[in-house]
Amino acid sequence: MDKSTWKIGELAKLTGLTVRTLHHYDQIGLLPPSQVSDSGHRIYSESDIRKLQQIISLKQLGFSLEEIKEIIEKQSLNRVQVIRMQLQKVRKQIELQKELYSRLESIYTLLNSQKDVSANQFIKLIEVINMVEKYFSQEQLDKMKSQTDNISAEEKEQIESQWSNLVADIRAELEKNTPPENPKVMELAKKWKSLMDKFTAGDQEIVKSAERFHLENPNNPLQYGIDGDLYKYIKEAMSKI
Repeated sequence: MDKSTWKIGELAKLTGLTVRTLHHYDQIGLLPPSQVSDSGHRIYSESDIRKLQQIISLKQLGFSLEEIKEIIEKQSLNRVQVIRMQLQKVRKQIELQKELYSRLESIYTLLNSQKDVSANQFIKLIEVINMVEKYFSQEQLDKMKSQTDNISAEEKEQIESQWSNLVADIRAELEKNTPPENPKVMELAKKWKSLMDKFTAGDQEIVKSAERFHLENPNNPLQYGIDGDLYKYIKEAMSKI
């Protein structure tokens, strides 16, 4: 027979939540169990499970626990609306992942055949590759997309050439052990910043997010020939501008 009630430990095991989390939901009045046994055990019913599903869905959509509690208490969103919202978000994530897969597959093919990845391809990838919520907010992603959308095909070719030459010049100074504070290196750093501004609109928060991405993911294929050492080198030069 199907169960109609669950102890807190059972519910935690079945859902992947922790007992501590369920305790917390109870303590803040978000999900108190329908029953408490004589021995003090929390007993959850089918209606509690339905409510828990709504809580998890709303949490996944970005609502805070306080907001979720208010939504449930006021019944401002029914279960169908919540699931619809979650479906829309998941559908968008799937579309982004498909596009990301396609872009990465193209890059992999190029790299595997030892061909260079052009800056033009890099520009096309920015919008998708940086859909890593760990590093960029949606507002930042939208701003970067707006920037790349405004770049003409001719300008993209120019940027491709500029990036290629700039990276080569910086690497040459790095290999010569030229100090980052050297005027020539600092001038290269200024050019670097100028090109970066084309993608970030000069938004320093986006720059910081991008720096964190590059520093935490050294030597990734999206660096356009920029390894960890070169990035640290130009980063130090930029700090002296």
